[in-house]
Amino acid sequence: MPSLKDLKTRIESVKSTRKITKAMQMVAAAKLRRAQEAAEASRPYAERFNAVMAKLAASVGDSESAPKLLRGTGDDMVHLLVVMTAERGLCGGFNGNIAKLARAEAEKLKAAGKTVKILTVGKKGRDALKRDLSDHFVHHVDMSGVKNTGYGDAQSIAADILDRFDAGEFDVAKIFYSKFENVVTQIPTMQQIIPADVSGEDVGDDDTFYDFEPDEQAILAQLLPRGVATAIFSALLENGASEQGARMSAMDNATRNAGDMIDKLTIQFNRSRQAVITNELIEIISGAEAL
Repeated sequence: MPSLKDLKTRIESVKSTRKITKAMQMVAAAKLRRAQEAAEASRPYAERFNAVMAKLAASVGDSESAPKLLRGTGDDMVHLLVVMTAERGLCGGFNGNIAKLARAEAEKLKAAGKTVKILTVGKKGRDALKRDLSDHFVHHVDMSGVKNTGYGDAQSIAADILDRFDAGEFDVAKIFYSKFENVVTQIPTMQQIIPADVSGEDVGDDDTFYDFEPDEQAILAQLLPRGVATAIFSALLENGASEQGARMSAMDNATRNAGDMIDKLTIQFNRSRQAVITNELIEIISGAEAL
């Protein structure tokens, strides 16, 4: 049974931990608002951008004149998985859920005889996958020095992916991130970015005929690389909001658990102290009676 000193030390330690988790919860709550606003503000642009590309792609079809980013290489043997996670932990299952989705996809592709390559963005995703899939790593993007994610960060990642595609290093590229729903719900998501998958996009009910100048192929050749950067930028913003939401929820749970532990330890401390006092009284009374 622990001594009174040990119990008191442990209570003080848990109280200190509770102060830290409470502070982290408040910081995450402050960051969440900005991150959520950025993520939500990017969605209308991304949706409209994809709708425009879907309309253009529908008019081009699968012809040989279609840009390579749209029609692909004609094969799907080599897949590049871009796993986007956070640089820090203490955010519940946020990083683990993304890594789990990416690992499941990698295992599925390997079972089908495909070649898998992995590009990680964020330290935690790399750490989660390196034990089983380290042989498939081709590059890592360190985001630890980035305070506010900007479009330039997405452009640099997209440029590296596009260079690898032009060099023939892969046939299909998919990004893995967590889509923000609310503070307690973040959805791990997989999205194909190369070749551009616009089959599920809503092009609306507009039957107006458009005459493009230059032609659709030339416009798509300019838009498709930007579409890759836009998809990555949206994923980074969604990840930022999801990370703060998950951290806020995790730190709130940790704070509550620390409070419960303090209550239990305080009850145990009081019972132990009462037992010590009772024993001392018994010894005093027994000694007095012996005299």
